[in-house]
Amino acid sequence: MNTRTRISLVGPSKRFLSGISYYTITLSNTLSEIGNVQAFLFRHMVPKKFFPGWRRVGQNLSTASFKPGIESKEMLDWYNPLSWMRAASSMRNSDVLIFQWWTSSVAHMYLALQLMLFRRVPIVIEYHEVVDPLEQSIMPLRVYSTLIGRIIRRFASHFVTHSEADRELIETRYHIPHEKISIIPLGLFIRYPIIDKPIARKQLNITEANVILFFGLLRPYKGVKYLIEAFDALPDELIRFTRLIIVGEAWEDQESLLRAKTSPNREKISIVNRYVDDSEIPLYFSAADVLVLPYTRASQSGVAPLAMMYGLPIIATTVGGLEEGVRSYAGAFFIPPENAEKLSEALIRHLKERGSYAPPAHLTRIEIRKQWASFLESIVIPSRKLK
Repeated sequence: MNTRTRISLVGPSKRFLSGISYYTITLSNTLSEIGNVQAFLFRHMVPKKFFPGWRRVGQNLSTASFKPGIESKEMLDWYNPLSWMRAASSMRNSDVLIFQWWTSSVAHMYLALQLMLFRRVPIVIEYHEVVDPLEQSIMPLRVYSTLIGRIIRRFASHFVTHSEADRELIETRYHIPHEKISIIPLGLFIRYPIIDKPIARKQLNITEANVILFFGLLRPYKGVKYLIEAFDALPDELIRFTRLIIVGEAWEDQESLLRAKTSPNREKISIVNRYVDDSEIPLYFSAADVLVLPYTRASQSGVAPLAMMYGLPIIATTVGGLEEGVRSYAGAFFIPPENAEKLSEALIRHLKERGSYAPPAHLTRIEIRKQWASFLESIVIPSRKLK
């Protein structure tokens, strides 16, 4: 693009820390290399007690930060229309506005911003979750997300997903024209230090020769119960020298916690039931021999790129955009979902073979930046001609 594009992003701040918070920061940093970026952040997304991880809201768990030159404004409050008005006023001079979409809890603010902008700015919705499982399971939330989502999509100029599977899903589910949906992979945005395996294990008090890792929020669709079942099915002589580490804050998935506590091999299972901070992440990934993503459904996984940066083998299920997202990684190995037997066989094989793998070249930050630059050019230039 000949002139610096004025880009505005809307997403969660680190107060409600999640993978989308990290992504909003890292995408802003990447786009700042091709345009002038403003980030408008949710200061209060929902009433605090409604957030499953409400006890950690506002805690300083991440060192992620915006690059100098990026104007970040933590200002959007779910209850305060004045905060929406101030944000809309600052957005009016943007060439493009990118909404991060993962939950309908912020939908009313997105709709308010769209109405206040009077279609002056092209709006892109970047889908991380096409359908939130919790919202779909509660009828009032399901009705609300369906109705308001339909209105918000009408105001959008374009949509971004991270896989062909998700593009097909939103195309058929929401009747969005194929040509309005672009695919840009998540990419290998976040880098953490790599620690020598013996040192990492010593710090975590791990004495076993083999370490299996699950990392991420515990929710029923993550399939952790199948991982525990597969672990229990390993040969006794292998379990004796193996530790299963499940790292993640439990939201709705209490069944997996109970299954781990009642497992005959519970002494070989470590549960870290909290949102770990950035200083701990390198320890778990450096200590692991294999990462397991036993999801029963998925759009993508923000955990997979982390494992790729550490060269870990990834055992993943063939669901949604997850398979597509890791297919290009030489260390990705696939099993059917909800199949503990196949997962157990894969664990036996990869704990024996081990191996380290190079991350895919096309997922580097530079390559992802090129894709975003090309996409934004296709959106911004036609819009400028209409002004």
